[in-house]
Amino acid sequence: MLRNILSVGGLTLVSRVLGFLRDVLTAALLGAGPVADAFFVAFRLPNHFRALFAEGAFNSAFVPLFSAKLVQDGQAAAKRFAEEVMSLLLAVQLLFLAGILAIMPQFMTVFAPGFSDEPEKFRLAVLFTSITFPYLLFISLESLLAGVLNSMGRFGAAAAAPILLNLCLIATMVLVAPLMPTVGHALSWGVFAAGLAQFLYLYWEASRAGMGLRLALPRLTPDVKRFLTVLGPAALGSGLTQINLFVDTLIASLLPTGAVSYLYYADRLNQLPLGVIGIAVGTVLLPEMARRIKGGDEPGAVESQNRAVELSLVLTLPAAAAFLVAGLPIVSVLFQHGAFGPTDAAQSAATLQAYALGLPAFVVIRSLVNGFYARHDTATPVRVALAATAVNVALKLALMGPLAQVGLAVATSVAAWVNAGLLAWLLTRRGLFKADARLLRNLPRMAIAALAMGGTLWLVQTQLSSWLTAHGLFERLGGLVLLGLAGLLVYAVLAVALGLLRRSDLGRFRRRRKSV
Repeated sequence: MLRNILSVGGLTLVSRVLGFLRDVLTAALLGAGPVADAFFVAFRLPNHFRALFAEGAFNSAFVPLFSAKLVQDGQAAAKRFAEEVMSLLLAVQLLFLAGILAIMPQFMTVFAPGFSDEPEKFRLAVLFTSITFPYLLFISLESLLAGVLNSMGRFGAAAAAPILLNLCLIATMVLVAPLMPTVGHALSWGVFAAGLAQFLYLYWEASRAGMGLRLALPRLTPDVKRFLTVLGPAALGSGLTQINLFVDTLIASLLPTGAVSYLYYADRLNQLPLGVIGIAVGTVLLPEMARRIKGGDEPGAVESQNRAVELSLVLTLPAAAAFLVAGLPIVSVLFQHGAFGPTDAAQSAATLQAYALGLPAFVVIRSLVNGFYARHDTATPVRVALAATAVNVALKLALMGPLAQVGLAVATSVAAWVNAGLLAWLLTRRGLFKADARLLRNLPRMAIAALAMGGTLWLVQTQLSSWLTAHGLFERLGGLVLLGLAGLLVYAVLAVALGLLRRSDLGRFRRRRKSV
């Protein structure tokens, strides 16, 4: 499991590094003005809906059922099941896409009502979203193919696919933007192209694995009915999660120009550890637990979940500390170029710090929720998500006035801790999870290491202030690199000294790598 997590995390890291390059270019060319706000809404909306039709909800229902079919009935039966689900998914997606495109202006009025007061921004948001929305169709089909490959133990291709998104967006900014009215137009077409490229790549990889799925007329077979029964609560749970994000977009559209962009840039940085760690751990853990539970190895499933939570926190806490203590220099060095000015950097940094408060909870949720999904229980996470959504929306409405977009991020973080706490409590109460001695022993050690790293970053940041605020880009980058290395060195030394990273674990990992 560790080997697969590191494989997925490594490829995700490559994607996120390219994503940073993309965001640096986007910040320099778009800044945080009306065109940027319009594009970020257009980019967000199909990504909101992908959680309903793909990724979280879809995979939580599809992967355990497909894995069980693969183990019990063989590859041919599993392939037939995947083809049945794909045919239904494609039909639903085409109908949904046609309906949304037909009412796009009215759709935008509901989900970004603040844009209605600025006709040009509203017009661009409608146009950009019309171009980007088919991305949802491609990424939904890609998610099904990724679930197939992950269930077969082939994690690399699905983890590498997002690299194509960043490459497409970078290429459109560099090569296509000069031919378009604005960079926002080019980026919108880049999103469309990226969705198609990701789907074609994963279809090719699935075909190489003997899973070249064929389309057929959608049918409600017994397997599909069972899939829909499990999918229903999962989709509702993801829908509640997306309500949180929709509320972010809706409220941010009512705030002054730039709020949507500040949330976007802060979230992009916050997504680095969430993507590299949380998604990698969750992607590998779900089929791992599903296989163990299907084979009657409940203790092994609980052990896997303990190690997943432990690894998630060990790798996430230093990122949270860095964002909280050094948020401003990180944002300034990475994004403060061209149209992205000092005020934009300060606002985005404050938003990033608010997101960082909930970062450990966001990552741990990915491991905890699989304790339910692996047992085909998609209903319990819905009830938990409902409670977290209520807290989130209430706090957003209370904090949007005094704190603007920072208040939205604070509400999101608080709701994440509510979600994680309830999931852990319910799993423990039902006897499905118990924090073992190793995890309980290491939790305070992680906190000590993270606090020491935060103190180091604060001290070193003051010494490097002239570098971090210099006019030259290379001086600022050099200062940021030195700052990061100092923090990581302190955390790594303490992690080894306190036993968070064990030589025996690393030795077993190396031996397993040599044996494959």
